Amino acid sequence: MRKKADFPQKICLHCQKPFSWRKKWARDWEAVRYCSERCRSAPKLTSAAEE
Repeated sequence: MRKKADFPQKICLHCQKPFSWRKKWARDWEAVRYCSERCRSAPKLTSAAEE
């Protein structure tokens, strides 16, 4: 069994936090961009909204 620290990580495009590989994403890990449904469905941030 692999340790959680050994799994690949990505940065969520919405919240900018790191998230790790999960078994349910095994087939399409390359296409995963968000850490959760909440981040995926949240309104897109613009540079004006961030300031």
